Amino acid sequence: MQIPVQVLGGPTVLVEYGGLRFLTDPTFDGPGDYPAPSGRVLTKTAPPRVPLAALGPVDVVLLSHDQHADNLDHSGRALLADVPRTLTTPAAAERLGGTTEGLTPWQSVDLTRPDGGTVTVTAAPALHGPEGSEPIVGEVTGFLLSAPDLPTVYVSGDNASLDLVKEIAARYAPVDTAVLFAGAPRMPVLDDALLVLDGAGTATAARLLEARRVVPAHCDSWAHFTETREHVVRAFEEAGLADRLAQD
Repeated sequence: MQIPVQVLGGPTVLVEYGGLRFLTDPTFDGPGDYPAPSGRVLTKTAPPRVPLAALGPVDVVLLSHDQHADNLDHSGRALLADVPRTLTTPAAAERLGGTTEGLTPWQSVDLTRPDGGTVTVTAAPALHGPEGSEPIVGEVTGFLLSAPDLPTVYVSGDNASLDLVKEIAARYAPVDTAVLFAGAPRMPVLDDALLVLDGAGTATAARLLEARRVVPAHCDSWAHFTETREHVVRAFEEAGLADRLAQD
């Protein structure tokens, strides 16, 4: 069974699973600058591949975190008010309110499918930088989608830790479809350590998860990403995993 997955630009991915439409980290603004309180400016360089008006209904938003514009921009924030449920970190749920629900790592919630079955969404641990960076980068999460009659889908969110991927793999491997955020963004205040996986790390994560299919995301549309999808493609070719990459 092929789970429909569509990358819409940056970290925004539409996953159709069990009759429900899941949207990750919504970013639908056009190109522009986003000044942060720290003084850093994030620059969006491309519009979404699918405009918000053409997106159609969304049942659930899977929000890795809310504190960075490249994961939740202005139009993405406005969209949350129209979505029945948004699953995210406890810190983000407290800030956003509305229909957002915070999940701690490994906490699960069951969602009713249109056919009467159930989809289980489990929060997966994630780390948005090196060990000890949480006070600077904040809390983030990934997600796992599972159901008795469907293959498992993993959405990494903004994760840079392969040790956490090993923990996830110990519980869920083999994963059918892994939506892996890449792009290798870095931050000078953290000595230019990776904030999200680079291409080589993405290939390693795919091997750890025993993923049948990998959908790279979070590697375009923002100027601070230091790698593109082509870096991911090359890393998978070098690792002998090119056949696992989904077509862009």
